[in-house]
Amino acid sequence: MLKKILWLVLLSSTLLFATDNNSTKLEDAIKTDAIHQKIAAIDEAIKDNLWFKRYGNYLSYQKLIEELSTVDAEIKKFKSTKDKVTLEKYEKLVSKQESLEKQIELLQEFKNSPFSKMVEPVELESYPKITNPFAIISALSYVKKIKQDSMDYKVRLDRLDFLVGKLKEKLSLLEELYQIEPIMINEDMVYEAQKELNAFIAAQEIANTSYSLHVKKVEEATIRVTQDITLQMKRAFNIGIFIVVVIVISLLLKFVAKRYIKDNDRFYTANKIINFVNVTLILLILLFSYIENVSYLVTVLGFASAGIAIAMKDWFMSILGWMVIIFGGSFHVGDRIKVKKDGLSYVGDIVDISLLRMTVLEDITLTSYLENTRAGRIFFVPNNLIFSSVISNYTHSTMRTVWDGINIYITFDSNHKKAVHIAREITKKYSKGYTDIARKQLNLLRSQYSLKNTNVEPRIFAFVEQQGFCINCWYMTNSYAALSLRGTIGCEIIDAFNQESDITIAYQTQNINFGKQEKPVPSEPPKSPDEKSLF
Repeated sequence: MLKKILWLVLLSSTLLFATDNNSTKLEDAIKTDAIHQKIAAIDEAIKDNLWFKRYGNYLSYQKLIEELSTVDAEIKKFKSTKDKVTLEKYEKLVSKQESLEKQIELLQEFKNSPFSKMVEPVELESYPKITNPFAIISALSYVKKIKQDSMDYKVRLDRLDFLVGKLKEKLSLLEELYQIEPIMINEDMVYEAQKELNAFIAAQEIANTSYSLHVKKVEEATIRVTQDITLQMKRAFNIGIFIVVVIVISLLLKFVAKRYIKDNDRFYTANKIINFVNVTLILLILLFSYIENVSYLVTVLGFASAGIAIAMKDWFMSILGWMVIIFGGSFHVGDRIKVKKDGLSYVGDIVDISLLRMTVLEDITLTSYLENTRAGRIFFVPNNLIFSSVISNYTHSTMRTVWDGINIYITFDSNHKKAVHIAREITKKYSKGYTDIARKQLNLLRSQYSLKNTNVEPRIFAFVEQQGFCINCWYMTNSYAALSLRGTIGCEIIDAFNQESDITIAYQTQNINFGKQEKPVPSEPPKSPDEKSLF
């Protein structure tokens, strides 16, 4: 009976143990499945991580190296054999060897370390030197770039931190799985996970150190650039104040010139001088503000100027001529001038005076009528001509009148006294207004020049010449409209002489004799009237 009882107790215990064991196995299976799901989720989360991919490439490189070593050893075994089957295996191994070498060449950057490029920050570019306001733009771009590079590097490290966290979580799960199932495969997985994690932790430590140094360099560069930008802005502000002061002074000078200079032409010249001085001062301020080594610049400019002066002599002489014109007051905008060059004469009004030349608008004058046969052209007179040529100014200073003359010939049997009297009266009549103006203008010039003869009344001269009795009439006329008065006086004198019976106008004639064998000698044509005029 006792034996039966003991057997029953033993049987119940066995059944109970088996039930507990089955329950434990079920729980372990559930835990194992949950662990595998978590590990799969971690692998899915880190599969696209750049750090993880590079590590995978590193492992692939190492695997390829081992495989290539094995293939090389096998090739050495089959190298001396001549069997057909062996030869086929040899060719396959050689082909595989070439494929492996190409793959290894593609993964050459993973030879030593998978994270050599990843842990290194972007090297900071050379610090931009800010010497002018325009360099501020490049300096700001430099600061923006280094900050962006630093942010990109921080994002890269954040991905590494995320990967390390996931790998730690994966290692913990694998260790838990190994405790549940202490088999060889789980042990190997724990070993590989630990090895993998150690590699990334080492890269993380290096990257964090590099990032700390990189941040300090970025901060230092940013501070230096900011200080230089601030200094340059202050300098630009001060220079701007100087330039504004110069501009304000030039505006005040223009206002004073406009108020006290009534002559428009002279105001134009004064305005040009003020503008030139204004621009020159501004350029000098900018030049000496932003040129670091002024003495070096002066030396270079000294040598350069010597060569340039020889090569560009005409230009420098023109600039010097401009200074003489502007400050000497020989010519002004609006003056009527006559220029002779290469046997040709040009008469016109100055419309502009620049550094290198005077711009002249050609008008209809006696010169146009006698020599050029055309007018209305714009011609340019180099300023250096004032040193080598005679340039006539018909309207210098306050003068707006010039002497003009006309010749009229009468026959020898004419009443020359009456003719002279008529010519004098007509000339006085039509030139009276200009005579009065000329008298006032000459009186104004007495303070500037030593004038001996200021007689401006019309002058009539009589000469006996081969072709007749010449009546030479001189009178004051408008510098800009001499031809008009010349035509008027000439027509009036001709009309007056034609009304007189005892005055005959002489003109060129020719006698022809018939019935003689000798060739008639033509009468000598009269000489051209001396109509030299300032035009």
